[in-house]
Amino acid sequence: MPIPPRPRAAALAAIAVLVTSALAACGSESKDVDLTSQSLSWKDCPAPSESEGGGAAPSPLPGGATWQCATMKAPLDWAKPKGDTIDLALVRAKTSGPADRRIGSLVFNFGGPGGSGVTTLPAFGSEYAKLRTRYDLVSFDPRGVGRSDGVKCENDEQLDHYFQQDSTPDDSAETKKLVDNVTRFNNACEKNSGKTLPHVATTDAARDMDLMRQVLGDDKLYYFGISYGTELGGVYAHLFPKNVGRAVFDGVVDPTQNSEESALGQTKGFQLALDNYAKDCTSKVTECPVGATPGEVKAKIAKLLKSLETKPIPGSFPRKLTQTAATNGIAQSLYSKDFWEYLTEGLAQAYQGDGKILMLLSDSMNGRNDDGTYSNIQAANVAVNCADDKARYTVANVQAKLPQFRAASPVFGDYMAWGMLSCTHWAVPGAANHPVVSAAGSAPIVVVGNTGDPATPYGGAKRMVDALGKGVGVEVTYRGQGHGAYDSGNKCVQGVVDTYLLNGTVPKAGTVCK
Repeated sequence: MPIPPRPRAAALAAIAVLVTSALAACGSESKDVDLTSQSLSWKDCPAPSESEGGGAAPSPLPGGATWQCATMKAPLDWAKPKGDTIDLALVRAKTSGPADRRIGSLVFNFGGPGGSGVTTLPAFGSEYAKLRTRYDLVSFDPRGVGRSDGVKCENDEQLDHYFQQDSTPDDSAETKKLVDNVTRFNNACEKNSGKTLPHVATTDAARDMDLMRQVLGDDKLYYFGISYGTELGGVYAHLFPKNVGRAVFDGVVDPTQNSEESALGQTKGFQLALDNYAKDCTSKVTECPVGATPGEVKAKIAKLLKSLETKPIPGSFPRKLTQTAATNGIAQSLYSKDFWEYLTEGLAQAYQGDGKILMLLSDSMNGRNDDGTYSNIQAANVAVNCADDKARYTVANVQAKLPQFRAASPVFGDYMAWGMLSCTHWAVPGAANHPVVSAAGSAPIVVVGNTGDPATPYGGAKRMVDALGKGVGVEVTYRGQGHGAYDSGNKCVQGVVDTYLLNGTVPKAGTVCK
């Protein structure tokens, strides 16, 4: 089934293109060496692998600087640090400023879990030009993602069917089919990536980052975490509080929630974003083509989704736009206000029987490339979440919760509730009910929450600050729309973040940007 994503960054550059127009293996030898002393061999980056999303090699930055890639070895099992190793893919752009002003490496994680930092950082690198004046910009494919022994589940043809299925069953026969499909997908993950699945938890990735810090030659970790990257950063701060340098969390995961609470929170968040979209569309001088009032916009969307359940419309040939694909595409468009115009165009087309734009949006969410191949973002998303989350929900659990989810959102409620079955019959037990991020003794961490965020609702920022502990988290509020704040282009947010990361000036707690 399409997996309602846990919070992830709005790395959506590919959507604009779509709408307007070899995996590294685990080492098999025992390594009786000190991995902190390894030397990275940086070379010009190749074209992204299929598992990273494919496409062309990253273009040079303004000024001609090139993106360089390298591979770092880490223990496959951190409980056996001298056992088998795993290769982790890294990317960097060296600092543009003078050497005597260089602070170190600024490590990015853009979220997911499952997003490839090796492809995302170059796609957005120009937006961090100011930060590059004093840092090397660095990101990576976390273990299980992209070229870092990316988790493999079903093949491309199977995934086309999987992401088209009815993920909101109405009777026992449809429910059985959904459970069977989830089980088949999860069994394929075990068959194709069984050696990796026990070792892709967020705690493993956090330990990888501390090794990375040492291999990069930094005494402290300088870090910019977005969406799920804030959870990874919080776990790192808990495990290595004394090693935290300057860190920023943007689009903040609520670390106090279990997977059910997180799913319900996202349901409310996406409904809020849809409400805001409907108000925005109908408030403009020109007529909103998908409804005259906010209520009419949402009613027509609900009617469209209901009709697609039994009568899909043409999407991207030969596939049709199903209810699931349309819901997924609508959710994807709400990650950024920049893509509300595509939602409007996509809905207007769908009302005329053409589902191509909504399907392209859904494909972007699912990691489907132009040529019909898939990145492994959804496979990795499931693998990390199921390694992290202890809960394993049953059909009865979901059915009991459906009224609560439907009350939170008539559009997304069923879809998000049934998504809780994602870890059914998963091969590896989950670690905990929620991440532990308490970080007494850490340097200050700037925590930026967005009041209109659909994927990581605003309340999570305050709870992250509280969970980090007294004197660690410093909350900043952005009164805006979309997932995250820094990449919105808001000058106030960027000024606060840049001033902290570049100069070490901690913002006043409670700072508000509009």
